[in-house]
Amino acid sequence: MSEKTYAYFIALIGVVCGWVVIRRSFSPASLSLHNALVQGFFVGFGLAVVTIEIVARATVTRINGWITIFGCGEPGNGMFLRAACARIFPGPVNSPQEAVYWRTQVDSAGHMLSGEYNYVLHFPLDGLPPVDAFWSLTMADAKERFVANPIDRYCVSNQSGLAPNADGSFDIYVQNAAPAGHGSNWLPAPTGKFRLWLRAYMPSAAILDGTYTVPPVVKVK
Repeated sequence: MSEKTYAYFIALIGVVCGWVVIRRSFSPASLSLHNALVQGFFVGFGLAVVTIEIVARATVTRINGWITIFGCGEPGNGMFLRAACARIFPGPVNSPQEAVYWRTQVDSAGHMLSGEYNYVLHFPLDGLPPVDAFWSLTMADAKERFVANPIDRYCVSNQSGLAPNADGSFDIYVQNAAPAGHGSNWLPAPTGKFRLWLRAYMPSAAILDGTYTVPPVVKVK
């Protein structure tokens, strides 16, 4: 399910829940206890889903097509922020001092990432994620599964032997077929749609305060 389809689905839930609440407000006498409990459960669940989506969209930060929520995993976070972080980042989330996460499924022009095209992620000189441990760029298909590939490579990182350009910058090639002469910097993509995850472990202050900018995923002309 794409982000746009999911947004329409959430909007539909909100409309249905709103209609039920308004309808029952004008005809409460016709509602039995059993029906009230059933409708209350589903309306409550639906409104919770809609609320979480609203909070997630309000707290998310967008950077060159990437999205993140700063502060995920902080002790003392409220229920809604924790739910929003779980919506954006399914699975365990560390405290920001241990790890910061970004994900994207679109290129620099806002188009869905697809193995039909070739992409480059360009890190300028001294532009790799500043970390005290390591960072990794991971490939996933549209269902958040690792992508099978002929070289069994599922991520690239500062520990995977990336080759720099002559000026000290780095290019990571995200595509289905191996890029000629750039095999060490290749992150294999599936033939269909995919997503990218960038994780920074033991991030520096530049990441924690939001001054570090993740480069866009650029479609090769």
